[in-house]
Amino acid sequence: MTARDDRLLVAVAVLASFVAFLDGSVVNLALPAISAELGGGLVLQQWVVDGYLLTLGALILVAGAISDTFGRLTVLRTGLVVFGVASLVCAVAPNGAVLVIGRCVQGLGAAFLVPSSLAMINATFSGPQQSRAIGIWTAWTGTAFVIGPLLGGLLVETLGWRWVFAVNVVPLAVTMVLAGRLAVEPVRRAGRIDVVGAVLTAVGLSAMVFAMIEQQRLGWHHPLIVAGLITGPACLIAFGWWERRTPHPMLPPAIFSARNFTVGNVATVFLYAGITLGMLLVALFVQEVGRLSPAQAGLATLPVPVLSFLLAARFGELAGRHGPRRFMAVGPVIAAAGFGWMALAHGNVWVQTVPGLVLFGIGLSVTVSPLTAAILAAVDPAQSGIGSAINNTVARVAGLIAIAFTAVIVGDAMSLDGFRRGVLTSAALLVIAGIVSAVGIRDDRRGRSPESVATAACRDR
Repeated sequence: MTARDDRLLVAVAVLASFVAFLDGSVVNLALPAISAELGGGLVLQQWVVDGYLLTLGALILVAGAISDTFGRLTVLRTGLVVFGVASLVCAVAPNGAVLVIGRCVQGLGAAFLVPSSLAMINATFSGPQQSRAIGIWTAWTGTAFVIGPLLGGLLVETLGWRWVFAVNVVPLAVTMVLAGRLAVEPVRRAGRIDVVGAVLTAVGLSAMVFAMIEQQRLGWHHPLIVAGLITGPACLIAFGWWERRTPHPMLPPAIFSARNFTVGNVATVFLYAGITLGMLLVALFVQEVGRLSPAQAGLATLPVPVLSFLLAARFGELAGRHGPRRFMAVGPVIAAAGFGWMALAHGNVWVQTVPGLVLFGIGLSVTVSPLTAAILAAVDPAQSGIGSAINNTVARVAGLIAIAFTAVIVGDAMSLDGFRRGVLTSAALLVIAGIVSAVGIRDDRRGRSPESVATAACRDR
């Protein structure tokens, strides 16, 4: 490839991931406006978030095998089309059911976009060029988290919530045009797609999420809820059994033999459950109870992505020199203190939330890059792709389940008491993540690569 082709490939990879990350960072602020127009209350708000996380979390692992089989650029182009069509469906949705279906399809598109974009860089570059390309990818896709809250708030307030989804179409179209100028790479090997594993994961997660969300409407004793509570865990247990026996698992059990990989993913469960639940509650609270406008809500939540963008890479470097354990132990506790402030502080909504979000943002910055770098450093470099995909999947599934439990924790509608219960729950989850890391993580810094630290700085929060 020429230098021009290299730059074009990086631009396509950045734009494809940027749109997926941007969509994930703006939707929370649109939830009150969505429920105000379409009805559905907290149930619909949960489904708008979880519909996306459900298909993304269930399919992101198998998307890697699909990329290897059909070609990364081909899969990325398919993801662009799927994400774009789904965004239009969300933008024109006449009711909540159509919106949730559109969000599920968006998650499918994102499952193809994000792994394929980074895989194209990994497959094309090597050595210092690879580190530089990943650094560019990280820096530019990370800006999605910075501009997302403000952009989402301004769009909802000035043009309406539908533009949160419609705005995706232009950058997706530009990315598709640029991707059309790249040559389709030859498929070097024919991978085996773990269809059974993908189906068991999707059915298991869907059944559990359905039961936890819809129990608010149907009640715990409804046959559909009981069936979901039985079917979901049964499918996930069957998935674990299947992955140990199939010759081509999408979740290879042997990778969990590395201590830091296993402990890091256990910490990820509690960390991202707390992050996802807490940030959803803040977005709803500042608008529905605090009566901030969407733009003001975007401004109030801005400290988190700005601090993460400014500090995450720096803490990744420090973890590379000193080991990740102390950062992974202390960071979640600082973040938990932020939620503790929000639960206990009195005064107006700005006093109650903004100082807490600053603390939370600092704690998140201390934690995330060392966590991901530790996980990637614990596996063989040849397995870094699947290692990263597993950790991303764990993070998304943890958030998915946390959102499904929202009504159980806060009640059927957002209130001050419900918000306090919710953020204290988030704080407890974060503290557990810190304890798990302090007890289980080892500071073995051998083999940590610049690429792993660079990649660690960019996560879909």
